[in-house]
Amino acid sequence: MTALLQQVIAKVEALPEAQQDAFASEWLDELESERKWDDLFIGTTDDQWQGMMDMVKADIAAGKVHTMEALDEIAPD
Repeated sequence: MTALLQQVIAKVEALPEAQQDAFASEWLDELESERKWDDLFIGTTDDQWQGMMDMVKADIAAGKVHTMEALDEIAPD
């Protein structure tokens, strides 16, 4: 176990049990989500990546892609 993870666990151990369980649940959900994304990406072929890249380039050329700043102007917080 890394030193950083040990620090996190030490801090979580100091919390009430309910908060410990909440953190643990979030961590497990995140780990499962990462596993699912890894599985999806592992199965992606070079041709599929190229196709996605071509679609993004076409969207950019067609003006369908906006910066985050432009989106903030459209729908501010």
